[in-house]
Amino acid sequence: MKTCVAFFISFVMLQQLGIAQLKPSIIPQPVKLVMNKGSFQLDQGVSIKYQASQLSLKPAVDYFIASINEISGIKLSLNKPSNKTIELKIDQNLKLNTEGYELKVSDQHIQITAKGYAGIIYGFQSLLQTIPQVRTNAKLEIPYMEISDEPRFQWRGMHLDVSRHFFPPSLVKTYIDLMAAYKMNTFHWHLGDDQGWRIEIKKYPKLTSTGAWRVDQNALVWGTRPQALPGEDPSYGGFYTQEQIKEIIAYAAIRNITIVPEIEMPGHSAAAISAYPELSCSGKPQLPMTGGNYKDMSSNYCAGNDAVFHFMEDVLSEVINLFPSKFIHIGGDEVDKTDWQKCAKCQARIKKEGLKNEDELQSYFIKRIEKFINSKNRKVIGWDEILEGGLAPDAAVMSWRGEKGGIEAAKMNHFVVMTPGNPCYFDHYQAGPEGEPLAIGGFNTLKKVYDYEPIPKEINQEKQQFVLGAQANLWTEFITTSGAVEYMVLPRMLALAEVVWSPVEAKNWNDFNRRLKYHFNAFDQKGLHYSPGNFTVDIRPISKNNQLSVELLTESPEAKIYYTTDGAVPNISSNTYQQSFPITSSLTVKAITVLNGKIMNLKPAEQSFATHLAMGAEVTYKTAYSKYYPANGPNTLTDGIRGKLSHSQSWHGIDNNDLTATIDLGKSKEIKSITIGCLQNYNSWIFMPASVQFEISEDGQNFTLLSKVDNDIPLDLKAATIKDFKVMTSGKQARYIRATAQKIEGCPKGHPGEGKPAWIFADEIIVE
Repeated sequence: MKTCVAFFISFVMLQQLGIAQLKPSIIPQPVKLVMNKGSFQLDQGVSIKYQASQLSLKPAVDYFIASINEISGIKLSLNKPSNKTIELKIDQNLKLNTEGYELKVSDQHIQITAKGYAGIIYGFQSLLQTIPQVRTNAKLEIPYMEISDEPRFQWRGMHLDVSRHFFPPSLVKTYIDLMAAYKMNTFHWHLGDDQGWRIEIKKYPKLTSTGAWRVDQNALVWGTRPQALPGEDPSYGGFYTQEQIKEIIAYAAIRNITIVPEIEMPGHSAAAISAYPELSCSGKPQLPMTGGNYKDMSSNYCAGNDAVFHFMEDVLSEVINLFPSKFIHIGGDEVDKTDWQKCAKCQARIKKEGLKNEDELQSYFIKRIEKFINSKNRKVIGWDEILEGGLAPDAAVMSWRGEKGGIEAAKMNHFVVMTPGNPCYFDHYQAGPEGEPLAIGGFNTLKKVYDYEPIPKEINQEKQQFVLGAQANLWTEFITTSGAVEYMVLPRMLALAEVVWSPVEAKNWNDFNRRLKYHFNAFDQKGLHYSPGNFTVDIRPISKNNQLSVELLTESPEAKIYYTTDGAVPNISSNTYQQSFPITSSLTVKAITVLNGKIMNLKPAEQSFATHLAMGAEVTYKTAYSKYYPANGPNTLTDGIRGKLSHSQSWHGIDNNDLTATIDLGKSKEIKSITIGCLQNYNSWIFMPASVQFEISEDGQNFTLLSKVDNDIPLDLKAATIKDFKVMTSGKQARYIRATAQKIEGCPKGHPGEGKPAWIFADEIIVE
């Protein structure tokens, strides 16, 4: 199948409307763009010119010529006498970074100036965004304009997991084309995990003959799939030969994209262990995993076995010989260390090396691998768990569990790529979830991605240089087809592209949406799958002056919101939302988004509010709640909304601390009962507090203890559950209420994070 070489829509639509001097719909937004009157017509008479000494530019030139030919049938000439030219110029004195470019379009002449190859290819990409991207008889007219442009960050990344589901080279090339079109420059290729090994290693052929194939259980949801049985046909999977990988690396290089391979270690290695069981602590044979059922499966390499390190060095040698990237990704995440705790070889290694525990054993593993990779003149990058037990001396960190790991690494002068689950995990829902393909969970909308800032406030100006950039990750447990891959990254990739390229001050959500429309048109014409956007109404409570109000928000700038408060399903005859409105009684708000007269929601957004004495009251915390779980803001505990089993909404999280919240009712009131809701989610390291203490006060200074309520939910209960801690007060008077949820000492025995800090999550303090 022929792979498309460009993915843009364009300026021509504006030209047809007779308003050609509007700015073209370039994404990411250039640093500086000035429009002039007139347009340059791209036709057979145009010749591309560059100096004979600059032959290194030829792949970029061939790419551009092929793109124009595919779009229009026009074949541009090269270094031929012509009145109309596209001139390429290399200028090392250009006051832009190494990927920057200047583009000038004027009468009969286009000039792209850059310091090197990268700037030239990006100048071509900006030109391609000003012309239609399907075969057309329309004139290819490029507006007169001047652009001076350069990226903000040097790492502008997209990740693709091909382990959970194998995708053919044609899809990988399409993915690279999309990245190139929007000036992304780093492709993180996740080539091995528990459910599939995808790269040919000649010294270890069983990695692909066994580890690349599993029993087909695609009809079942990932976490419900039974393990394979002896004799079942392992027919589902695939792998890339080394020749295919070389071809894809060359394909990406033409588009100025570096491919960073990921070879997971020491965990997420069940596929390799199915091929070579002696690499695990147990040494027991096992069949390739079909999904998320890990019962009695080994997924860690044995850190006490020298043969494992010889194996890894052999594998990495072949990987390094294939991939020219500066960084080699070695994973390092989610290592279940219980096998190491029971393994005689691992315990002997701990003793011999003078290590304190299994965390330091993991650090030993990573440092030993880093030493080998450094000997090959490459650098290690890994997920933020490689910080555990001590960070390897020269390693870079990819921060996915929020930004905490990245902040810590940057402060230690280690390079960092920010890729927090919120909002950079593109396997999460982007709309709905009604009407959307089944996803792993979460809710990362286009606007959440667009609003992301890769440099946290906690990193001072001196250390900001260590933030290389940001990346989006596409894990594929729930993504089985090429079309689904396209759908989950489009258009969110465009938003991230603008985040990592354009200056903060150049970002404008409404203007981005204006430009995005033309790219949607191009996706339609190309047959690409994409999400039209998130039209779910955000029902957001606001507490002010002890009064609760609600505002309704939509991410679509041109849409209208209609709502009801009487339980009826809203339609275009319902209340039109104009401004926030107060909540004075228990009720349910339902709301829809309407665009161009069409209801955009399969199901209305819905939120119930339960009134109580503390609803809308001010809340102060002794220890601040986590910025990664802001819920509805500071007064989430009094917004009248009860949390559900998903911890991503309506819950405030406190990490490794007691949760102490004080509520000011505004005046003294008679109180009959006080309740606080808490959540336990074993797999997310969220546990019930050991107890909750309730106190009351009239002056906010002197508090009287009412009662202490102990937890009775087993900490090893794996199903997500909610518990209300409640105390009766016999009608006592008080203005201030204080609830203190006491943390447990650490994750319980048998948990993957045994002994490590746990989270407390609370949703609402109800005062009756």
